[in-house]
Amino acid sequence: MSKPLDATQAQATHGTNTAMTRVQRVKGRGGGLMALAFASIVDGFEGGLVNTLFPVIRDALGLQTSALGILTAISRFARMLFGPVWASLADRFGRKKILFVATGLWGLWTVAAGFAQDPMQLFVLYSVGVIGTVASEPIVNGLIVDMYQSKERGRAFGTLRTLAAAASVVATPILGQFANIDDGWRYGMFTMGGISVLSGVLILLLVHEPHKHTPVGEIDPDAMKFNFKAAAGLLRTKTILFMSVQVVLTTSLVLFAFLITFFVDERGWTTADAAMLMSVYLVGALVSGLAGGFLGDWFERRFGPRGRVMMMQGYLVLYAVSTVLMFQIDWGHGIAVYVAMLVTGLLSSMGHPGAVLPIVGSVVPKAVVATAYALIFSFVQGLFAALFSLAFGFLADALGLQTLMFWLISVPYAANAMLWSVMYRIYPKDFAVQKARDAAIDAATETDASDSQADRNS
Repeated sequence: MSKPLDATQAQATHGTNTAMTRVQRVKGRGGGLMALAFASIVDGFEGGLVNTLFPVIRDALGLQTSALGILTAISRFARMLFGPVWASLADRFGRKKILFVATGLWGLWTVAAGFAQDPMQLFVLYSVGVIGTVASEPIVNGLIVDMYQSKERGRAFGTLRTLAAAASVVATPILGQFANIDDGWRYGMFTMGGISVLSGVLILLLVHEPHKHTPVGEIDPDAMKFNFKAAAGLLRTKTILFMSVQVVLTTSLVLFAFLITFFVDERGWTTADAAMLMSVYLVGALVSGLAGGFLGDWFERRFGPRGRVMMMQGYLVLYAVSTVLMFQIDWGHGIAVYVAMLVTGLLSSMGHPGAVLPIVGSVVPKAVVATAYALIFSFVQGLFAALFSLAFGFLADALGLQTLMFWLISVPYAANAMLWSVMYRIYPKDFAVQKARDAAIDAATETDASDSQADRNS
């Protein structure tokens, strides 16, 4: 059984008593939320533009497939290294100002990348450009916390994610149309950079930045920041250690970067048509994320803590099989390939909201949930996704993308399904330990409240 984390337990116990300020009512929240969502969407597509248009960029500049791996890895390393830097600058100079600079004016670097005349210029300008695109995620999340009360934040975050997913479905095939224009990838860069500047202007006009606060009855926000000492302590919990290992085998993050190039190189599609096919996958992924959350909850109600493990194993097996069928069989250019892509997309996102996120949140104190997520997903998964992207690109030149889709996508998912059998033994124990901690904290909080009320009455 996992040992309690004394330091983090103490944070979780006492952090709720540090806050005395209520959430202020921020004017124009609706417009501000739309501006923040627009900025997040633009940042995502600035980084993803290269993935969509890479086949024509490759032809224009004489690149190999390995270049896509390098560009993808640059983006992932930038997220790891510069996300915390932008967040720190926002804390010091103001989140609205930093968003205007990083997600707005920084888009001029994307415009500059459109003028690249050789691979080196593209790598340098793109590298500088993506430094700005990683700023919105940590800053926007913090702003939403301060703009909305606890009971409203789920709706706010849900709106943000839904808008981003819907935009991906619509914008991906639109971006693909630039491939049908001579030097279209340059116009794509110019367009995305210009829209990025526009997003910065909208932030200045529509976002009314609230003062940072700690809502009553919630955890001290300082305790919710990433803490290296707490992260090391979390690895003593076997479930967290396991999650940090298994996430390395979640290689579908690499799949997104190479999906369009696969259909261009291996199946003879045009870039524009492959982008349309990608949007079908994204439609499935959108539904999959929503369905996975409900399915994971049902499995836990039906089978207890082991239910989410069962659900995760089923998802991993099905996704491994679906990717074998999708990428190892040539479905032609008719309706069959669209159906196969939709089915693969419908399976793609079930495990994260249905099993992975709830499991991590169930075995650590609330004060270090943010640290746990950052450790597993931003650091461990982010690092290996960047390294896999590099390897994927270089290996694709030597072996071909179809072979790699089998060995670096399908096989790791099948192996992960077997690895998850370990969780039947360790997760229920860690779940019970944290449940007991939470019960003790709730009991202590109720006692403190009763004592305080008794003191006031006397």
